[in-house]
Amino acid sequence: MHLTDMRIEHEAGGWKIDFIGGDGDAVSVNIADEHAGSADEALERAKDVMVQLTAYGTRGGGRSINSHDAVSNGNFDDQEPLLDTQH
Repeated sequence: MHLTDMRIEHEAGGWKIDFIGGDGDAVSVNIADEHAGSADEALERAKDVMVQLTAYGTRGGGRSINSHDAVSNGNFDDQEPLLDTQH
């Protein structure tokens, strides 16, 4: 999804952050008031939640092995060499 827009709304009890893609797909994250006192804090928390969820969509859906894997988007292509690897 290519992010093209974002909406932040305060609702009863928390914040709703919508991440909207150019193709019309959208992901919503709800953040409780106790975790964010402002729209900026809610946005940062929502981004953190999205990064944590990314690990579930990679490597068979299991937990990340280490902190690098936890923040990696896992898009390594097995067909292409990493950096300019020479054999």
